[in-house]
Amino acid sequence: MSTTSTTTGWVGWGRFAGVVLLISGAFSLLQGLTALIGPNTYYAVTDGGLFVFDVTGWGWWNLIIGALLILTAIALFAGQTWARIVAVILAILSAIGQMMLVPAQPWWALIVIAIDVLVIYALTVHGDELRSAS
Repeated sequence: MSTTSTTTGWVGWGRFAGVVLLISGAFSLLQGLTALIGPNTYYAVTDGGLFVFDVTGWGWWNLIIGALLILTAIALFAGQTWARIVAVILAILSAIGQMMLVPAQPWWALIVIAIDVLVIYALTVHGDELRSAS
């Protein structure tokens, strides 16, 4: 009795999610390094007033999330089951973190949130096929 596993086009979407996580991790690392090396405060003028916060904590947050995203993307390419779960959690945390930037950078934040939702969808709907394909 042979067992055949059928894979669909969603395997490509799972790999796409891994690539997006890798790129997002690299951007987060760069943002974190820039925040830690650069000036100590960030401000932007919005319709409701002035948006000011200390960037040191934000820089460390982005640095840690970026490193975790890169490691998770590498594990996702290897077909690790735990990587799918961690990737979904990190994408949720990334989306929540971007919500704080909506007043300052609305287009960037909304694009990143949309991509995070796409990653979550791709990994939760047919994430099982990634393990069988690799």
